[in-house]
Amino acid sequence: MAKKKKKTGLIITLSIVGLAVIALVVFSIKKKDKDVVEVTTTKVERKTIIQIVSAIGKISPETEVKVSSEASGELIVLNAKEGDKVTVNQLLARIKPDIIESQLEQTRASVDASSNEIEFSKASLDLAKAEFDRTTKLFTKQFISKQEFEAAKTKFEQAKSTIKSSQARHNQTVASLKQIQSSANRTSIYSPINGIVTLLNVKKGEKVLGTQQFQGTELLRVSDLSIMNAMVDVDENDIIKVKLGDTARIEVDALNGQKFTGVVIEIGNAAIASATSVQDQVTNFKVKLRVLNPSEKFRPGMSCSVDIETDVHKNVLSVPLMAVTVRTDETKMQESNKKEESDEDDGKEVKVKKTKPKALVFKKAGSVAKIQYVETGISDNGFIEIKSGLNEGEVIISGNFNAVSKTLKNDSKIKLESTEAKDKPKK
Repeated sequence: MAKKKKKTGLIITLSIVGLAVIALVVFSIKKKDKDVVEVTTTKVERKTIIQIVSAIGKISPETEVKVSSEASGELIVLNAKEGDKVTVNQLLARIKPDIIESQLEQTRASVDASSNEIEFSKASLDLAKAEFDRTTKLFTKQFISKQEFEAAKTKFEQAKSTIKSSQARHNQTVASLKQIQSSANRTSIYSPINGIVTLLNVKKGEKVLGTQQFQGTELLRVSDLSIMNAMVDVDENDIIKVKLGDTARIEVDALNGQKFTGVVIEIGNAAIASATSVQDQVTNFKVKLRVLNPSEKFRPGMSCSVDIETDVHKNVLSVPLMAVTVRTDETKMQESNKKEESDEDDGKEVKVKKTKPKALVFKKAGSVAKIQYVETGISDNGFIEIKSGLNEGEVIISGNFNAVSKTLKNDSKIKLESTEAKDKPKK
C-alpha cells in the first residue's frame, strides 16, 4: 500500500514538472514571436512615374455673354427660353421704353425751346447792330456823347455773346436727343453670338432697369458651348508644379465616370483665399484647362475633378509609397542632447539646430531589417521614384504600414506575413 502511494506521488510530481517545462517553452516561443515583426516584401523595379496634381472645380464655356438692356421699361417681347439655340442678331426681347419716351418728349421740347431762343437772340442781335451802326454815325459827327456810343457798342457785343450761348445750348440739346433716340432704338435686344441660352432671369411683363440706370438688369446669358473649359482650384503647395501645356484627365461628376482630355491654358497669378476661420484658411490658385473632347451633355457649372500630369519620369527605379518612411538619427540626437546639457552646465546659450529627417526604406537582410537611406524623386498614386540608395532587384519591406512607419528599427527581427493571416477577413 505504501509503495502504491509513493508511486502515485512520483507521477504527480513528474506531471507538474512536465507542465512547468511546457509552459516555459510556450512562454519562450511567444516572447520570441512577440519580438518578431510580420512584414511583406517587394523588389525594387523600374517603372514610369507620372506626377499628378489633383483638383476640383466647375465646367464653364470659353465664351459666355451677359445680355442686358440699355433702356428701362416693361418687357413686352421675350423670344427665348433656357436651352434654346440662338444665332447672332436674332431678336431675343423687346422693351417698352416708358422712361425713354418721357425723356424723348422732354428733350424734343428742349430742342424746340433752344431753337426759339436762337431766333430771339438773332433778332436781338440785329436790333443791337442797327442801333450800334446808327450810334456810330452820330458819334462820328459828334451829335452824341462818347458815353452813349460806348453803351451801344456794349449792347451789341452782349447780343453777339448771347447768340453764341444760345447756339451752344441748342447743340447740346440736339446731342442729348440723338443719344436718347439711340437708346430708344436699342429697346430691341438681339443675340450677340451664336450659342445657347444658358440662363434666363426675367419673364415677359416684368419691369427691367436699363444699364443707363446703375448696373441694370441682366436679362439672360448666351454661351458658346462648342469650346468648354474646366476652371479648378489648385492648392498653393501644388501650383508650382503646374505648367502651361500640361495634360490632364478630367471627370465630370454628372457623366458617370467618363474621362475627358484637357490641357492647361491659364494659371492664376493671384491667390484665392477662402476660410471659415483664420485657422482653417485655405489658399488656392485658379487654373484654366481647355477640354479637348467636350461632350454635348456639358452644362456650365457642372462639378468636375481633374488629374494634371505635371511630370513624367520613364524607366526609373521605384518602390511602393508605403515602403518609404522617415526616421530621426538617434545617435546624432543623443550627441546633440549631451552637448546641450554640457552647454547648459557651462551657462552658454543653447541653439537647437533643426535637421530635416531623411527618407529611408528597410531592406530585408535574411531574418532582420536593415535601414537604407534613399534619395526620392517624384511620385504618383502608388509608387515613388528612387534616385539613389537602392539597386534594381533588391528586396525591401513594403508593409504593413504600421511596421514600416513605427515598429521596425535597424536589425529588427522579421518574418514574412502568412497568406492565411493576410486573407483572413477582419471581424
